[in-house]
Amino acid sequence: MDQSRRSVLKRGAGLVGAGVTASLAGCSGTGGGGPDGGANEGDESGSFGGGYTAFFTLTDWTNRVAGDRASFDDPVEVGRLGHGWEPSGTLAADVAATDAFVYLDHPEFAWAQDLASTLEADYDSVAVIDGLSGLEGDLLAWDHDHGDGSETAETEDGHDEGGQGGDDGDRQTDPHVWVDPVRSAEIVETIAAGLGDADPDNAEVYADNAEAYTAELDEVDAAFESLAERATRDVAVIAGHNSFQYLEDRYGFRLHSPVGVSPQNEPTQTEIADTIEIVDREGIDTILYDRFGSTTLAEAILENSGATEMAAVSPAGGTTREWNEAGYGYLEQMTEINLPAFRRAFGAQ
Repeated sequence: MDQSRRSVLKRGAGLVGAGVTASLAGCSGTGGGGPDGGANEGDESGSFGGGYTAFFTLTDWTNRVAGDRASFDDPVEVGRLGHGWEPSGTLAADVAATDAFVYLDHPEFAWAQDLASTLEADYDSVAVIDGLSGLEGDLLAWDHDHGDGSETAETEDGHDEGGQGGDDGDRQTDPHVWVDPVRSAEIVETIAAGLGDADPDNAEVYADNAEAYTAELDEVDAAFESLAERATRDVAVIAGHNSFQYLEDRYGFRLHSPVGVSPQNEPTQTEIADTIEIVDREGIDTILYDRFGSTTLAEAILENSGATEMAAVSPAGGTTREWNEAGYGYLEQMTEINLPAFRRAFGAQ
């Protein structure tokens, strides 16, 4: 990828590039033509209204940073994840009619990289903010032992979405950096800096909002630290692909998965048997599974081991109707879904 793409804030000039526009034309995001109050090309007021982000957690963070000064929409449908997703409709035009696009410059978000390239090249009115700016060297390598690192996510309707674009050489880092609250705080600060550059009149507000939010992320970090200290075992089992190695790296516990990183891969009978052996040897009561994936593997391990329950965890890359109705954002997914499940799985009650 062009190194110039990795700055916090980029601007371009000119008209829409035919190549990328053709691939995105006619697509519609669920945001319905841009966020409320967003400025567009015909807006002579010069006010900063907001824009779009690449997936649920970025939307939540950016709206927390923006406060009442701007509004950001998530184009990804409820029940789906932003990585491996493909837009369909007029998304490129919708985003180009707003003031900013917040994304992660990573091949697992190929659609967002394409859109960012279009905006940088062809729209001088849209701020493009890369949340990974400054974190490139801190990304963890992806374990390819179980496959090629492609991401899929099972929707609430049971349909899989496959990773698109790039080869194995492009997919050597794990994109799930946002599950780590410490690295998340850095992304939030990057978003605040990008919004401040795009909207200098409110830069101080964005910085203050980011500071308040990172204090809440510090509390999540402290809760996971406490979990790790109180854990009675250092390994737990997740029956599905492992999106949590940033948590493993941060807090020193270990998640065993018979699948690895990619839900496109099917575990062998030997891998399942080895997992059941770990469950019984470690006295694991709770089998974790990805809320956005299938429960079939977790049910099989539960049935054939001494474990007594299953618990859902969230990779925090999307949301569900139930969580939306409960008002859950990123913090709630981490504290109300993941922390209780991890506590049970690691015996840290």
